[in-house]
This record gives sequence, C-alpha cells and structure tokens, in this order.
Amino acid sequence: MQTESPDKWLMIVNPNAGVKKGTKDWPKIQRLLTDEKICFDFRLTTRRGHATEIAAESIRSGYTNICVVGGDGTLNEVLNGLLHPEAEASGSSPPVAESPGFTLGMIPVGTGNDWCRMFDIPFDYLKAIHLLKQKKTFLQDAGSVTYHHNDDQVNRYFMNVAGMGYDALVAKKTNLLKEKGLGGQLTYMYFVFASLFQYKFIEAVIEVDGKTVFKGEIFSMNVGICKYNGGGMMQVPFAIPDDGLLDVTLIKKTSKWLVVRYARKLFDGSLVDLPMVATFKGQHIRIRSTGKVFLETDGESLGHTPFTFDIQPRCIRIVTGK
Repeated sequence: MQTESPDKWLMIVNPNAGVKKGTKDWPKIQRLLTDEKICFDFRLTTRRGHATEIAAESIRSGYTNICVVGGDGTLNEVLNGLLHPEAEASGSSPPVAESPGFTLGMIPVGTGNDWCRMFDIPFDYLKAIHLLKQKKTFLQDAGSVTYHHNDDQVNRYFMNVAGMGYDALVAKKTNLLKEKGLGGQLTYMYFVFASLFQYKFIEAVIEVDGKTVFKGEIFSMNVGICKYNGGGMMQVPFAIPDDGLLDVTLIKKTSKWLVVRYARKLFDGSLVDLPMVATFKGQHIRIRSTGKVFLETDGESLGHTPFTFDIQPRCIRIVTGK
C-alpha cells in the first residue's frame, strides 16, 4: 500500500448530486480548491454504489483525508466504503475500528444536505473549502442497520438519519425521479403530501435495549445520529452525535389530516410534543412487522423489515464548522 501525503485530500465527486448540480459546479469547485492551494486528487462517480468502491480503494491506497463533493446519499456511500474497506471486496462485515484512520470532509452539492446542517458546514463552496483548510475535527457516532433485501440479509452503516414507513416511501418516490435526472427539494415536499392517502399503516413491534416499547400500527419512524433529514426537517430533535446512543422518533397511527395540519412541526422539532409521537433512546433497536416496513438511510432507499439497529460510538472523524 502506498502512503499519500498527510495533507492531500481525495475528492469523491458525484456529478449527479443535486439533480446534476455536481456536473455543472465541479469545475468551479476545482478552481476554488486550486486557488486555495488545497492539495488534492479527485475521482468522479459513474453509477450508484461507485462512491463506496472509490472510498474503499482510497483507504487501501493510503489516503487519510477524504472529501465528499455531493449530497447525503454520496456521503452514505463513502461512509460504507471507509468503515470497512475489506467488506467492499469480500462481502464480509468486520467490526468498525475504534480509532478511525481517516478524516472525512464535505463540500455540499446535494439536494437536502441535512448532515451538513448538524455541523454548520456552509453551502457556500469557498466557505466549505476554508473549513477543509482549518481542519477542525469531531469524532461522531455511526449507526449500523441490518435489514432484508429480497431474501438476503444486508448490513449498512449510516451517519445521519434512518427513516422507515412513510418516510421511506417519500424517499423512494423522490429517488426514482432523481435517477431520471429530475426532482429536487420541491419534489420531495410534493411527495410528502401527495403520497399521504395511498400509504397504509403497518403493525410493528419495537424493542429498545431488549425491552418492548411499542406494539401497534405505525405511520413513520426515524432512528437518528444527527437531527435533520428531508431537507431541514428536525424529526429527531434530541439526537446528540457523540453520546453513544440512537435516538428514535415514532409517529403512531393517526389521522392523515392531522399529519397535514401539523406538518410545520416537522421543521422545528416540536412534533415530539404531539400525543401520537413517542421518543426513545438506546444502543440496540429491533423492529419486526406483520407486513413489510421499508427503510432509507441518509436518503438512500434500501430494503425492508425485520431491522436491527446498533450504535458504533465515535468511529468517524469529520471536519466540522462548529
């Protein structure tokens, strides 16, 4: 394995991020990086999952500074390549290292950029690049989730928020349009309301640290490391990114008209005060259901129940604006 310069950054660039905003803005970002005398190499992603492969290879090649030029989905792919690069090649899922050997930064080009909101990463490219130069870092937790995709059991890491039920349905509809080069934040908000009356409640059992905390029909559920998802919604307002705990917000079966009425509460965190909402904290979460409950992590649409969530404490060193 060759050793790269400790000052060099590898930029993993998603041209399709932000509905192809990455394609349009990467030349500008590249010029700014050069003007600011950032030492960097770059790789462009060409397909879904490619960022995971590039990130895994970057670790094997000796890079220690990785920067995502993209959105939350690209960040999630890169995370999974960094945390277990051997798994990308072998299909195994080794444990996460306690002391990360890399620093992860971000220049946000995505649609929601929700992870950046948690750590005050500026949406202005030049200001985000200045953070890379300052390299103020923070050790944050990651979550891991085991889910099912068809007949296979799959494990995946996430560093922001996982959504289930209605949240996952909206993400899936939005992602299908993104794959066609369409959509954006307004599209996401359209689906938040347009999909409401086609959604069917599903019976589920939720366990936190071995104790059954809920059994009944659910509307939506989030498990968070950080607070924001859906382009600025604060559905897990109590989340602390380095407390070694997963934060859970559950919206139980309720009138869909009430969901419309209280939609604004999704953005200021006050939804947790509503009677149909419950919150929990724990290190280990299991979810079973009578029908399939679907999942998204960091905006990426994945599989379905049963789910097992675990916390991976302080395993990601990130560049922060706080």
